[in-house]
Amino acid sequence: MISKTPKPPYYSVIFTSIRTAGDNGYSEMATKMIELVSKHDGFLGFESAREDLGITISYWKDLKSIKKWKENEEHLVAQNKGRKEWYKSFKTRIAKVERDYEFKS
Repeated sequence: MISKTPKPPYYSVIFTSIRTAGDNGYSEMATKMIELVSKHDGFLGFESAREDLGITISYWKDLKSIKKWKENEEHLVAQNKGRKEWYKSFKTRIAKVERDYEFKS
């Protein structure tokens, strides 16, 4: 589903990843993180797709909200497991959204 975001400006965190083999608790943690981040102040929504390369884009009100989420205790546990167990490689990018366009048929 495409996230409904407010009128720009707002911020996006673009997380691209290549997973290791097997689930190893990943799905359960991903569900937990979605529930947790959905209640986090400043969180606007997310979009995600996975084939060989996974891409998750989350949308945020401001940089302060992104920083607080990165420092969230439960999220730190997930980040650590990601580095040790779930990802062969990943990259995180933070961008300011200055314009967006929408098409609906």
